[in-house]
Amino acid sequence: MFTPNRITASPIRVPRLLAAGAFLLFALLPAVLRAGEISFYGETEKNPLAYEPGEEIVFNVQLLDDGVPCGGKTVRWLRTGDDGKTEEGEAVTDADRPLAIRTSIETPGFVWLKVIALDEAGNNIPGENHEFNGGAGVLLDRLGSAPEPDDFDAFWARQKERLAEVPLKAHLTEVDSPDKNVKCYDLRVDCVGAPVSGYFCLPAEAKEKSLPALLVLQGYGVASASKEAAAGKTHLALCINAHGIENGRDAEFYKNLFDTTLKSYGLPSASNTDPETSYWNGVAMRVMRALEFLKSRPEWDGKHITVTGGSQGGFQSILAAALDGDVTACHLNVPWFCDVSGTALQARNHSIFRPEWTEALAYYDGVNHAKRIKCPVTISAGLGDYVCPPSGVMTLYNNLNVPVKLTFIQGNTHGHTMKNGGKYSIEKNQ
Repeated sequence: MFTPNRITASPIRVPRLLAAGAFLLFALLPAVLRAGEISFYGETEKNPLAYEPGEEIVFNVQLLDDGVPCGGKTVRWLRTGDDGKTEEGEAVTDADRPLAIRTSIETPGFVWLKVIALDEAGNNIPGENHEFNGGAGVLLDRLGSAPEPDDFDAFWARQKERLAEVPLKAHLTEVDSPDKNVKCYDLRVDCVGAPVSGYFCLPAEAKEKSLPALLVLQGYGVASASKEAAAGKTHLALCINAHGIENGRDAEFYKNLFDTTLKSYGLPSASNTDPETSYWNGVAMRVMRALEFLKSRPEWDGKHITVTGGSQGGFQSILAAALDGDVTACHLNVPWFCDVSGTALQARNHSIFRPEWTEALAYYDGVNHAKRIKCPVTISAGLGDYVCPPSGVMTLYNNLNVPVKLTFIQGNTHGHTMKNGGKYSIEKNQ
């Protein structure tokens, strides 16, 4: 049985869906969507993290048209799960009550329910708004990762030695700042391979040993670092791009890189045959060097370093907190690259966007690095996010041995937020 230190469900900001009888939920809501916009709302009949093995899981899902319950429309649903089982069907919506879809799961993990609106010809209506993606799980504290490499720590000790052979040499060019009280610099720092490249910002009147440090890390893609993310009003703030490329160029510059040199970077197995030559090795080196730069600044208070990011930025933040013991806080949003080996080698639902599995990736998998993190961690994730599957995020949580709070949001995918989705949190203090 899943018995974390505390488990809570945030109150839904609208009345609960009713299993039968008068349907009040959306009649009480203002129409906030544009006229005629199709969307979904869905939830489970109880906390989706608190089901027992084999217990019936009931999803109540309502199709909305312009925010109003919509009847007489055909929807298609698909249930998959970390148990390897699949169920599917079609149903016609009823404006007076939600569609109840029932399932269960016996083994540790999650079920994923996708409900899709169909047009009059029976075709899927494209767009994430026209889908419900939700989930529920059982025995979540039993989700574990595959064994890590025996030389995991020795490997990372060697990488730190390689990095130490490159002198910490920073090149700063002052650039226009988004705030008149903040100085902002285009930063390049020598590193193994490509340099650290980002925007470094700090208060114009910053004094020695006066400021905490903040490292902001970005999601998958090819783009400039963000000055706004490194606003630097209260911190020594640094936002880096993942690749050591130039910042501040036009969109065509980054599109060309994404279509050519950096196309599908880090994903093909051929790029990950050796952990020391993997694309992710350079990414990790730049994260470690960025932290070294922040700690070298005279304005750093010598005590506080926060790392934060979403998706690939969440993965990089895990690396940062695990590989640098001076990090004091780690905030992760939909962290990617968690339990890549588990989803590759077990029957769990796979990420729909992940590197092709090789043994070299075990040295980068976030669930292995989680065991080395020494600072408090917060995590937010979606129960319908299968770029960063809930089972991988839950395995990350289970492998952390520090104070951590994980919040799952019902109906959230990697790119879509369902309005009024329930928030369900677990936490531990170790």
